[in-house]
Amino acid sequence: MIARRSLLAWMAAAAATASARAQAAVPSPLAFPRDFGAHPEARIEWWYATGWLHGVEAPADTPAYGFQLTFFRTRTGLAQRLESRFAARQLLFAHAALTDLAGRRQLHAQRIARWSGDEAAPRAAAATADTRVHLGGWQLARSAAAGGGSYAAKIGDDAAGFACNLTLSATQPLLLQGQAGWSRKGPDAAQASRYYSQPQLAVSGDLHLGGRTQPVRGRAWLDHEWSDSLLDAQAVGWDWIGINLHDGSALMAFVLRRADGSALWAGGSHRAPGAAARIFGPDEVRFTPGRRWTSAASRAAYPVQWTVETPLGRHSVEALLDAQELDSRASTGAFYWEGLSALRDQRGQRVGLGYLEMTGYASRLRL
Repeated sequence: MIARRSLLAWMAAAAATASARAQAAVPSPLAFPRDFGAHPEARIEWWYATGWLHGVEAPADTPAYGFQLTFFRTRTGLAQRLESRFAARQLLFAHAALTDLAGRRQLHAQRIARWSGDEAAPRAAAATADTRVHLGGWQLARSAAAGGGSYAAKIGDDAAGFACNLTLSATQPLLLQGQAGWSRKGPDAAQASRYYSQPQLAVSGDLHLGGRTQPVRGRAWLDHEWSDSLLDAQAVGWDWIGINLHDGSALMAFVLRRADGSALWAGGSHRAPGAAARIFGPDEVRFTPGRRWTSAASRAAYPVQWTVETPLGRHSVEALLDAQELDSRASTGAFYWEGLSALRDQRGQRVGLGYLEMTGYASRLRL
């Protein structure tokens, strides 16, 4: 009888687990503007804006600078274990970077702060109703308007060696990644994130660098992603691209890697202007590494040239500057490579610009 009860208990637990996974595989649809905002109940979340800048008189596809602004939020779980109103319920991190192509250099800085969850906290906070996140003077705030809205981004400061005040204006509808914004990140259905992108953002504003302020324009890509269970135990990191193509389309692709470099999972999307997105399956994306660059700081060897195969075709991705590694050990705890890159077709012609991200090369990525 005891053995039978144990078996029934095990069967009930297995059924509950299967039911939970099934429910996770069919999530509720995203709802906007609410899902522009923070999701404090999720374990990890980020808003990630990247793009390129040029002078107002320069051609649109001739970048002079690349920029990155990323805000991370993570739930600590301390509030459940420590009965104190002073317990840090959330942590907020921010990374800011500028790639100066003419100067062949990258400037970057990082910040971290504890957050109680109070949306009115002056030093660091994230709103839940819409995108409004700030940390120590850096900020990303969305304004609703005709045509899809825009983002005000304040990036960098004197300590970072540069500063940008930029407006990122939507020119296209939201791009929901995966299954209507439910993006699988591993073989288990529960290994997924809520994920949407805003490609082809028109950028305008000013850049302060080297004691000089200049007006700039450009193009950007914004991702917002949140999850409770993201990486499989076999995954050590990922390779990802978000590319604004010159024809107005958008290409995203990623591969999660095992320790031996083989692909554990993959995905992505392509959307032509005015068309529905083509979502890629895990067997439709392949990243093949090419030339590598070795960092003097981390000793990690990053592939700075890739061959990327998707249903859109075969393309090469080439870093516009090799040395675009970020040392975030003082915040998120890892080295990673994040940099402005060009997408070329099989004839070698540049067909797009965007960002390449590579994680897990210096050490296993832990989220």
